[in-house]
Amino acid sequence: MASIQRRDDKWQVRVRRKGFPLEVKSFTSRQDAERWARSVETEMDRGSYVSRSEAESTTLKDVLERYIAEVCPSKRGGVDEAIRLRATCRTKLAQLSMAALSPKAIAEYRDERLKQVMPGTVIRELSYLSSIINHARREWGINITNPVASVRKPPTPQGRNRLLSADEESLLLAALAPIGRRNPWLKPAIILSLETAMRRGELLQLRWENIDLLKQTAYLPMTKNGTARTVPLSRKAVTLLKELPRSTDGCVFPMQAAALHKAFQRACHRAELIDFHWHDLRHTAITRLAEKLPNLIELAAVSGHRSLTMLKRYYHPSATDLARKIG
Repeated sequence: MASIQRRDDKWQVRVRRKGFPLEVKSFTSRQDAERWARSVETEMDRGSYVSRSEAESTTLKDVLERYIAEVCPSKRGGVDEAIRLRATCRTKLAQLSMAALSPKAIAEYRDERLKQVMPGTVIRELSYLSSIINHARREWGINITNPVASVRKPPTPQGRNRLLSADEESLLLAALAPIGRRNPWLKPAIILSLETAMRRGELLQLRWENIDLLKQTAYLPMTKNGTARTVPLSRKAVTLLKELPRSTDGCVFPMQAAALHKAFQRACHRAELIDFHWHDLRHTAITRLAEKLPNLIELAAVSGHRSLTMLKRYYHPSATDLARKIG
């Protein structure tokens, strides 16, 4: 039988059953305490009881902070993930217990975020939150049903097809002229991105020891898809690299991603480029490379895409150019 005792202004229930951990919970009324005790004992007798005490005593913020401390350090991009998760820790959703995470609470969080960011960002955030909840269920004994799975996701937005025109490229490069305290690494990083279609993270991990100027190659030991890749360098890229000063730490571009991002935003503002992101440089580069490499297998080898389906998202041929080719 369950033990029910008065503790200050509440009723404390203690349920003991062989083969199950001690369950303790407090209620404001004795009727609620008795009802809970009967339901727990019934489920224990059936062998279907799953303890929710851990889920009730742990908030989503606790789970996110534990994930930051234990999981993020072992992941590529863990630093950036930790920054985003700390921002989530400051939301109203993070103050709820794991047991109180309901589809309704997740839906309210989704609707609030849609007022602040684009649907694509919300889709990624919900997917990441679902992954963290599943990790907590599997590894940390948080016995709840994943509420994210029951929530409708925003419609998947159409992929970006923003390209840098020749005139915009001239304006952007002019805005990068070395004046005052402007970042000296930004202009060569942009030019190299347009010449090689490398991602921003790949540019920042590029090291001199992995560059062979004679063979015109740059070796990337780890890329976004988890594999190594050797990137061919154009003659313009080789000339650019020869003119770059060598940093003592061996990095081609000795700067942090946040600093590069901020400097790029300021340059786009000076050049009056509207709705232009760093990743659009990669879109532009792949589209230009497609004119030189009509073989999609060769193009994928340069861009680092493992499937032609993904490559198609980044390849934006001009209808005018296609019409010229077909005659």
